[in-house]
Amino acid sequence: MASDGYNQYCPVSKACEVLEPRWTLLLLCEMWSGSIHFNEIHRGVPGMSPTLMSKRLREMEANGLVERTENHSTGEISYTTTKVADELEPIVYELGKWAHRNVDAEVTLEKLDAKLLMWNMRRKIDSSALPARRSVIEFTYPELPKAEQNFWLVSKPGMPVDLCALDPGHDVDLYVSADLKAMTSAWIGLSTLRTEISRGTISLIGDMSIATSIEKWLGRSSFAQC
Repeated sequence: MASDGYNQYCPVSKACEVLEPRWTLLLLCEMWSGSIHFNEIHRGVPGMSPTLMSKRLREMEANGLVERTENHSTGEISYTTTKVADELEPIVYELGKWAHRNVDAEVTLEKLDAKLLMWNMRRKIDSSALPARRSVIEFTYPELPKAEQNFWLVSKPGMPVDLCALDPGHDVDLYVSADLKAMTSAWIGLSTLRTEISRGTISLIGDMSIATSIEKWLGRSSFAQC
């Protein structure tokens, strides 16, 4: 519990003391989305330093929000949310819906992060809407520095979709070149893929069957329908 809390008996103040430390709710959201290992959790909060993340996870464990387990045969550490934390999930989702409805779109799109966008998009890829073989889709954001422009999504039947920031060396089925703001806007539901493609802010080159079905295999944020 934070030592510099509100010093009030009010339950709301007590909840804030546990949940207000920066990144706490975002770490919970990443774990609710399925990440359990340190590196994959960190990919969902790329603006957070590993040192601070370690500190925050320890605090969350002490507050009963996170459980840390170690596989003694491999030494692998896993982090999972507790039942106490899971009670918060629908509340946090409603908070996100409130922000989606009420926070100005331009404010929402002020801080763009291609790594975070691609990490979240990876989760929503519907492999069943892609060919029943390995499919490789390369995303390029031309306005970014050259070393940060490209990402590869690799989908294989029966396997989780993989996101690569380095060229995996496979033949590419579809090239997607996009303005980062346009892709982010389409992903979170402030715009649509169809709208941005018609504007020319997103362009598709390659396998036509994959290109024309992009709205089927590329899902959108959970908040897109709010």
